[in-house]
Amino acid sequence: MADTWDERIGEFWLEASDVNEAATLRALKELIEERPADDAAAVFEWASVHDFLGREAEAIPLYRQALSLGLDDIRRPQAQIQLASSLRNVGEVNEAVEILERMQPTEATGDAHRAFLALALFDAGRPGDALRVALMALGKTLPSYGRAVTHYAGALPTRS
Repeated sequence: MADTWDERIGEFWLEASDVNEAATLRALKELIEERPADDAAAVFEWASVHDFLGREAEAIPLYRQALSLGLDDIRRPQAQIQLASSLRNVGEVNEAVEILERMQPTEATGDAHRAFLALALFDAGRPGDALRVALMALGKTLPSYGRAVTHYAGALPTRS
């Protein structure tokens, strides 16, 4: 049995299901209510469960609130990625691109923001830019041909 709030949050996510939304919301709500209303981590987790359940429009203001309250170095980049992903899913692709373009890799998320950036760029009608971002991220992981892939990605035409 987990002792800390963060451990219990981790257990919640291991067992979370989108099959019974009401039960999932109720289970997380019990954990959230242990924290003050202005607890950034709790607000982030509440946003995340809404996002997980396909309620992106409800998650967006919660992500913004959590970010404004000040998240730790692990949750902050997660919240930025998840906010951008939710924005993309509701059609706000330009704002999603802006958020993701400002991000840097972190220990917690690595280059995950680049994958979401590629998706947002594609949805923004910038498929060449999307391909470049995806290939540049992939190039860093290739034991062979990484240099060639990175070179070719950099040579792709930019959107005019």
